[in-house]
Amino acid sequence: MDPTLQRIRDNIRTVIRGKDDRVDLLIAAMLAGGHVLIEDLPGVGKTTLAKALALSIDGKFRRIQFTPDLLPTDVLGGSIYNPQTGAFTFHQGPIFANILLSDEINRASPRTQSSLLEAMAERQATIEGTSYPLPELFMVIATQNPVEFHGTYPLPEAQLDRFLIRMDLGYATPADEQSILFEQNLTHPIDTLQPVTDCDQITALQHKVRQVHVAEELGAYIVDLVVATRDHARMEIGASPRGALGLFRMAQAVALIDSRDHIMPEDIQQIAVPVLAHRVMLETKARHSGLDKPTMIKEVIQSVRVPR
Repeated sequence: MDPTLQRIRDNIRTVIRGKDDRVDLLIAAMLAGGHVLIEDLPGVGKTTLAKALALSIDGKFRRIQFTPDLLPTDVLGGSIYNPQTGAFTFHQGPIFANILLSDEINRASPRTQSSLLEAMAERQATIEGTSYPLPELFMVIATQNPVEFHGTYPLPEAQLDRFLIRMDLGYATPADEQSILFEQNLTHPIDTLQPVTDCDQITALQHKVRQVHVAEELGAYIVDLVVATRDHARMEIGASPRGALGLFRMAQAVALIDSRDHIMPEDIQQIAVPVLAHRVMLETKARHSGLDKPTMIKEVIQSVRVPR
């Protein structure tokens, strides 16, 4: 593994216990230049994970608590009138950051949720008719509670498709949870977390990801997987072309983390569920039969021939 990535991984692990695979998945998404949706129960460390990543790369971190009364201007910023000069001055909103934590994103109205779409897709924000570029390293980490639906606005499919991956954290093991109790007895470990790299180095690694070789047959394999989701009898809507590109880029990032200059079929299979599951929609009978999207994606993986 690249020494920079190893330092980031080790640094985050000092505050996130027993979730090494999730830490690696988050780092891979950052290297791939994508955004992450973390869907899990309260109190499992979603906010801490996002903050630990930002601190590790010495990035500008902003957190927005999404609520029903949150307005797009609370996210993007806007012009404020100065009575002394008689002029309006633009004040940037929290979206102008390297790592933006959108906490409980599904509690805000669709209008406010949509204020993130342009930024996530184009790395810019248009405010009052003027487009403002966002930092080259810009990543949205959004969270939502999967069991509390009162007062929420589910993310539409088009917005879900903007997230490169969707992941969960789950509960820590009893042993890890006991360690957490004593580690946070006096202070939280994140209070003393120090940067181990900077945004420029991460940007350089993002460019390096795109140089990871992808053989023609593996590119065809990615397309076959995505097409299979569209042809699956139990799926009403399959993954989009953006999903294929996400699978391509995440596989490159995983290969780079493993210190390889090429991807393998195992890389694609490893990240197919977090990249594709949130992009598909099951047909009605499948939903009422208790089937879930990750299971269907795993079924697709089993059904598509693996190139050798």
